[in-house]
Amino acid sequence: MANITLTFTDEIPFGVQIRDIAWYLDISESTEVEMGPIIAINGNQITVDAIAGVQPPSTEDFVFYVKDPMTYMGQLKGYYAEMQFINESTEYAELFSVGAGIFESSK
Repeated sequence: MANITLTFTDEIPFGVQIRDIAWYLDISESTEVEMGPIIAINGNQITVDAIAGVQPPSTEDFVFYVKDPMTYMGQLKGYYAEMQFINESTEYAELFSVGAGIFESSK
């Protein structure tokens, strides 16, 4: 994949981060084009690890970004969970509390 470096006249928005996905709206064809993940941010420039065959946007095109959903997945997913607590100490011990954050994610 080839890198595309985009230079902006204004400041890059505060929320843009490495691994966000860069896109642009091709004004001439009214289509959205995915460029690829952002791999570097330097001042008012971003570098994108472009998908093969993607052309850089023109100066008239609208550039935007989307957060990578895989970056923000930190929760366990599934329908059940099993836990086993083992105390290998020879002295008396008592488990005081166990907590779990549970929410319904789908049906």
